[in-house]
Amino acid sequence: MTSPTSPAGGSPPSAAPLKAQPQPDELPVMDTPYVPPPPVGPQAMMRPVGPGAPFGWLAAGWRDLKAHPGIGLFYGLCFWLMAITLGAVFRAKPEYTLTIASGCLLVGPFLAMGLYEVSRRREQGLKPELGASLTCWDSHIRSMGMLVLVLIVLELLWGRASLVVFAVFFNTGMPSTTGVLKAVFNPDNWEFIAVYLAVGGMFAALVFSTVVVSIPMILDRDTDAVSAAITSIRVIFSNLGVMLLWGVVITALIAVALLPWGLGLVVIGPLLGHASWHAYRGTVRWQDAAAKPDDNSGQVN
Repeated sequence: MTSPTSPAGGSPPSAAPLKAQPQPDELPVMDTPYVPPPPVGPQAMMRPVGPGAPFGWLAAGWRDLKAHPGIGLFYGLCFWLMAITLGAVFRAKPEYTLTIASGCLLVGPFLAMGLYEVSRRREQGLKPELGASLTCWDSHIRSMGMLVLVLIVLELLWGRASLVVFAVFFNTGMPSTTGVLKAVFNPDNWEFIAVYLAVGGMFAALVFSTVVVSIPMILDRDTDAVSAAITSIRVIFSNLGVMLLWGVVITALIAVALLPWGLGLVVIGPLLGHASWHAYRGTVRWQDAAAKPDDNSGQVN
């Protein structure tokens, strides 16, 4: 009787020979390393500036302000009303101060862009107009919206970080805005003051680095918010000492402007707006992408 698995009258079949597996093709080897093509379009190049540059920017901004005082007065009054509103809310309902500050961050960059538009048109020999300055942002709304969103997020993180620092040093629950200010101006809390100012200074430096030339660049070149912010940070690191001085000058002028009921903002606000345009023009220059080098350029004649 034959096995059911074997053919009748024969031996069991031998195992079928394995087929040779196809060898994978060898990976191609490049004769020369890959070099990415040069970027297309103008490239932002950093200009080295001297320590007196911030005062030159202020002088150029003052000339713009004097040339069109009516436009400057309009924007100065807008800045002053924002400061008055913020102060009134702080005195009446301090818990809403952060909300109003976020609203100011939403409106402020658009007002600043109007001042940049005035300086830009003067630079190009065009007549500045209030109406044109008020609507100059409409073709850059996406980039401006993204940049403003980043500023608001940074402000919210700043506020949360301040509350965390307060909670670490004081066991009194979550403080109000007035409670934080009372603690800040109490010299007995010098350790808290040092840490609080260090955290605040870090966020202030981050905001300043992000926007110092980004909004003028969006207006001038219609770039996206990310590219403008990266260029702004590059400007800071390319001229670190000068840009730190520029930040100190801005802070000092705003502090002086806030002293008499904030009335100084009527002049200081538009002055800094015009000067910021000249800071952008003084630190960033645009250069066409380098042409492809000649293949025979490396040969020796």
